[in-house]
Amino acid sequence: MTADTITADASGTWELGDLPVHRIGLGAMRLTGSAAFHLGTPSDRERSIAVLRRAVELGVNHIDTAAFYFSATRSANELINTALAPYADDLVITTKVGPFRDYHGEWGASARPDQLRGHVEENLRQLGRDHLDVVNLRRMRQDSIAEHFGALAELREAGLIRHLGISGVEPRHLAEALEIAPVVCVQNRYALDRPDPVDDEMLRLCGEHGIAFVPFFAVAGEAGPQAAPDTHGDEVRSIAQAHGATPAQIRIAWTLHQGPHVLAIPGTGNPAHVTQNIAAGALHLTPEELARLNAVHDADR
Repeated sequence: MTADTITADASGTWELGDLPVHRIGLGAMRLTGSAAFHLGTPSDRERSIAVLRRAVELGVNHIDTAAFYFSATRSANELINTALAPYADDLVITTKVGPFRDYHGEWGASARPDQLRGHVEENLRQLGRDHLDVVNLRRMRQDSIAEHFGALAELREAGLIRHLGISGVEPRHLAEALEIAPVVCVQNRYALDRPDPVDDEMLRLCGEHGIAFVPFFAVAGEAGPQAAPDTHGDEVRSIAQAHGATPAQIRIAWTLHQGPHVLAIPGTGNPAHVTQNIAAGALHLTPEELARLNAVHDADR
């Protein structure tokens, strides 16, 4: 079996509420350009559409996006709509609200609870849907998320949202949200060589509650403003060489090995890379390799 024929089902499945997804998905942020949001070189439209269609051809049924993923010339949601509508019944699109940008691309303050309905409706319009599968509340430094999450819970009751998640949170925020409504996923920054006791605890708590843990920037690469540190690159490269894989594939494989409830959403604007990322879901690391990589993760505690 070659990388071109490995499909996303090799990574296993998990359920976001009542929505089964393969554990390897696609993050849409980089579809809009070579760097996050409005930075970097604008993407080639047809290439970005090809990434989305290739991902779905290879079995990806979980795509992570946001209305604030746009550059001067590209919108991730619009690209998804163009490439994939009418949507397959099993395709789950997860979006997030909380942060927002104006039409010039400048960041505004965190959305108020009473503004979240408008942000949800904007995602609906851009994606061409009558409801959103999963909406994550991205915490923006506020101490409590109760009011914001409560506003989204009301939109869930109204039928605009099917399931809710939270992002950028600590254990106390998860407890707060669970008092209001079910939580199907937690999106936090989590990477092999970015140890954080809070995120390790979130990983554990999500497993206990049967909640998906969805790391972002888990495979940031070696360049760019959100790059993963390269301190332990030799260890990753050594294991990659042993598997005939790329370092990015090893990072994805390590991420998925952290628990059956862990989902990966690596982003790319390159059709060849999306094939490689999906193939990483079939990599099986040995106990010795996992121990070496876990030592990398634990080194800077």
